[in-house]
Amino acid sequence: MSVPLDIRPYEAADRDDVVALWTACNLVVPWNDPVSDITLAVSKPNATILIGSEGGRTVASVMVGHDGHRGWFYYLAVDPSCRGRGHGRAMIAAAEGWLVEAGMPKAQLMVRATNQAVVAFYERLGYATGPVTVMQKWLKTDSP
Repeated sequence: MSVPLDIRPYEAADRDDVVALWTACNLVVPWNDPVSDITLAVSKPNATILIGSEGGRTVASVMVGHDGHRGWFYYLAVDPSCRGRGHGRAMIAAAEGWLVEAGMPKAQLMVRATNQAVVAFYERLGYATGPVTVMQKWLKTDSP
């Protein structure tokens, strides 16, 4: 029997569990320090991290924020042992709700084009590739 997913805002005591979850989901890369990303997100009024737990254990998360015009999702993670239970869908629905409350008219995210499983996941939720080109420039010299 599956335990229901409880979704709530991040609390400081969640930090180590969230970093461990992101690491287990292969979301941690050398040029993005997860502790710094968490600290930045929870220090701003236009961002948060939502935590999904089962029986008190952190099994899912999503970082959500907005720039005043659109919302963004980062670090959607579901514990590999809990996948296939609808947790990713539930976390995105909660993040979309957070954005609606903030008055944002749309949500955006970035997925590597090679990650077809994640692209397909978002397509099933109604997301589509937009007619834009994402451009970037590394501002820190120690970034790849």
